[in-house]
Amino acid sequence: MEQQFDLTVIWAGIIGFGLMMYVLMDGFDLGQGILFPFAPDEKARDTMMNSIAPVWDGNETWLVLGGAGLLAAFPLVYSIFLPALYIGVFLLLSGLIFRGVAFEFRFKAKTSKYLWSWSFSVGSIVAAFAQGAVVGAYIQGFETEGFVYSGGALDWLTPFTVITGLGLVAGYSLLGSTWLIMKTEGALQDWAYKITPRLLAGLLTVFTIVCIYTPFIDANVKTRWFDNISVIWILPALTLYCSYIVLRSVKKRQDGMPFVASMGIFLFSYLGLLVSKWPYIVPPNFTIYDAASAYNSQLFLLLGFLFVIPIILTYTTWTYWVFRGKVKQGGYH
Repeated sequence: MEQQFDLTVIWAGIIGFGLMMYVLMDGFDLGQGILFPFAPDEKARDTMMNSIAPVWDGNETWLVLGGAGLLAAFPLVYSIFLPALYIGVFLLLSGLIFRGVAFEFRFKAKTSKYLWSWSFSVGSIVAAFAQGAVVGAYIQGFETEGFVYSGGALDWLTPFTVITGLGLVAGYSLLGSTWLIMKTEGALQDWAYKITPRLLAGLLTVFTIVCIYTPFIDANVKTRWFDNISVIWILPALTLYCSYIVLRSVKKRQDGMPFVASMGIFLFSYLGLLVSKWPYIVPPNFTIYDAASAYNSQLFLLLGFLFVIPIILTYTTWTYWVFRGKVKQGGYH
């Protein structure tokens, strides 16, 4: 059968898009949980949860989409990633489960409300840290023999992955605080304005450390970024520009721009990671073509995904449109 389209690249684009959508969509509601213990008071915590109540579970659809697509289109990734990252993935899923359960029970609880608040917060922090550590492990690469992971169960946990884990916690906190700026008012919004520059400073600190450290981990990354100074350097420049926009818009007390610029920071950082590693999907040895499933399998699954993705985009857009506007104590207005 003549292959008219490079389905492997198309699938890499679909999965990359799904993961990016998950980071942007679920990042700010994980950020609410991370910021939860530091909120001014219990009424502020109620408002924070109300601000994400209509959208938090739908945001996680993108994680399911990306994971299912990865298994179908690149099965080698699963056969190596899961043995290498069992503990990290377990922590990620456990965090998401605990925060999901706490989200539902906290609204009903009376005497045990504080316990569910802590469950929501700890689950969010663990999930965010685990995601960042997994990204760090991907940057480090995986020890393999043939097509089998040959490292240990804790090889993913290094000083570098701890840094990337903490960096994502800071990044999600930034998305969370700028979301509060956009969706709340009064004392809670003032508090979000106050903490946003500090969170941005923490994120940029980690971003700088990772950028300096990564070329020493992977020689291919060093070659790509430094041997020939090229157009890809516009990505870190745009990241810094978005950081400046966050600071400027917070100083001017704008509502929506801090959140949009924060999403820009994540978008350009994510694109920078993809540019650094392309076309390796299981670094340092396996490209997207090495890990890909059969062409006919990719084609069959693609037809289903091309039907599902527009539906997800439609109901996501509709949900955010219906629940637009500010959140007051007790719900939207």
